[in-house]
Amino acid sequence: MTAATTAAVAATAPRDAPRDAPRDAPRLHDLVGIGLGPFNLGLAALTDPLDDVDAVFLDENDGFAWHPGMMIEGATIQVPFLADLVTMADPTSRFGFLNWLKATGRLYPFYIREEFSPLRAEYDAYCRWVAGQLDTLRWGRRVTSVDEQPDGTYVVSSRRAADQAVETWHARHVVLGVGTEPRLPEPLQRLADRGDAHGRGDAHGRVVHSADYLTARDRLRAADSVTIVGSGQSAAEIYRDLLDTSRVGDRPGHRLDWVTRSPRFFPMEYTKLTLELTSPEYTDHFHSLPRETRDRLGREQRSLYKGISGDLVDDVYDTLYRLSVDGPVDSTLLTETELVDARWVDADEQLEITVRHAQLGTTTTRRTDALVVATGYAARLPSFLDALGDRVDRDDLGRLAVARDYSIDGGRGRLFVQNAEEHTHGLTAPDLGFGAWRNSSIIASITGREAYPIERRIAFQTFGRPDGPTPTATPTPTPTEEARVTR
Repeated sequence: MTAATTAAVAATAPRDAPRDAPRDAPRLHDLVGIGLGPFNLGLAALTDPLDDVDAVFLDENDGFAWHPGMMIEGATIQVPFLADLVTMADPTSRFGFLNWLKATGRLYPFYIREEFSPLRAEYDAYCRWVAGQLDTLRWGRRVTSVDEQPDGTYVVSSRRAADQAVETWHARHVVLGVGTEPRLPEPLQRLADRGDAHGRGDAHGRVVHSADYLTARDRLRAADSVTIVGSGQSAAEIYRDLLDTSRVGDRPGHRLDWVTRSPRFFPMEYTKLTLELTSPEYTDHFHSLPRETRDRLGREQRSLYKGISGDLVDDVYDTLYRLSVDGPVDSTLLTETELVDARWVDADEQLEITVRHAQLGTTTTRRTDALVVATGYAARLPSFLDALGDRVDRDDLGRLAVARDYSIDGGRGRLFVQNAEEHTHGLTAPDLGFGAWRNSSIIASITGREAYPIERRIAFQTFGRPDGPTPTATPTPTPTEEARVTR
């Protein structure tokens, strides 16, 4: 028996296969989760105490890590601590953030601190604590394919990093939580695609996405000029961090610039009636709208969740004010300005960027030694879904056509996604605070019961026409006849 075969057998040992299945039939899981960011980790925590859900979760990394490149000291997450992995579904869960604080002796200090938002490093440590208690997680597994069997179940193939053994996992349901991937502006994407004349890629790593900021921070501090491109929290945190640590104003000729195409450095809108847009009702309304309307709203609503915390906006100003006591600060902040072209010059020692001012319609060129790209992330479409072909629903732009219940398999309710539905469900897709609600819905689809009560209405507002039909949340799913047979 080969190592790969041995691994496959170990991964598929029988548990609750159909009664008439052969004794050596592969283990049929109720659920295989692919990817272990906060959302699938929350799903693992919520399914852990359920006797009627046999789940396993696969991830190619060797352990949990949440945005390690942005663990800037003192940075906080932008949601309250209640937006942990489980609390909004099950406040009594042992995997809640408050229980982690108690277990680590931090509950009273957190209480005295009187801040709702945990530190980003604290949230990461909490997630790693939860991951360490779950025996359903399989790290170091890179999924290579997902295929559907004639009976409607799935076979997930993975390669184990430790020895390159191939494993197979059989499941009634699959939940994709592979997360997003860094997004580059088109000019920088073209630069990355064609490389440079010397085949050095981005010329010694001097074009850095915010996802890798901490890895590159020492190089950025040493550079004579740094330009940050982006509008949101990550761009602001990096600018603020480099303002002090790169000693702007203390090194002659050193420059730190910030370029954004937004009309201003806008704060995240955090008023309470606005926060009701993260409700099930608004998600129902948003999902019911035509695709063109959803896309337009997605652009218009960016300030609701992609802005900068108001405190950080003020802190940036206060820091610039403090540094200006000794004279002008060598830093330029440009709004309404879009990056439209980029090329390496001076034997690839500098990057020349062309920017266009939206109001004036004029373009200018600027040179910089290093560029930090804080332009966000895009949904990832994993190639391991290719074998499913048109059995995966897509819209006319090639994006996943995600149903209201988060399935993407033509209404069968077997294949689900997490945080890949911003274009269909709106701003709740990446929201940590809504993750537990979405997981409760997915669990209801898998089990045919509400293991965790699902709130249908939580908002005081009415979305859509007050005198017309109101979109209603998808009712609690019941198992299909096929699912009943295979159980």
